[in-house]
Amino acid sequence: MEIKPAGSRPSMTPPADYFTGAVRQDPLMEPPAPARVKATSVTFEPGARTAWHTHPLGQTLIVTFGKGLAQSWGGEIREIRAGDTVWFSPGEKHWHGAGPATAMTHIAIHEALDGKHVDWMEKVTDAQYSGEA
Repeated sequence: MEIKPAGSRPSMTPPADYFTGAVRQDPLMEPPAPARVKATSVTFEPGARTAWHTHPLGQTLIVTFGKGLAQSWGGEIREIRAGDTVWFSPGEKHWHGAGPATAMTHIAIHEALDGKHVDWMEKVTDAQYSGEA
């Protein structure tokens, strides 16, 4: 058994190439192999969001605070709120983040395939984020 005390791992600012706006990541779990699951608490300030991306084995989001937005490529922008659970299928191109006026925190859970958790793509434009594109 291993216990990671709350607050024992530092918060991180993710790479600007993959996010727009102010975002903080707090690692929750990434057990050693053969396990391949990873969970991170991600906090987005108003207007902040991920770039378009996919996950080889899918991704689950559990919204724990606030109100945000999520969209799959070609789909409508959907509002997500604290208490919601979101599933993106393997290879589904998507983005997620805070609403324009509200912060949002979610737990992101995904598994690695051959050591890879995510494939990052282009940033979500302001027009895409606002639903104008």
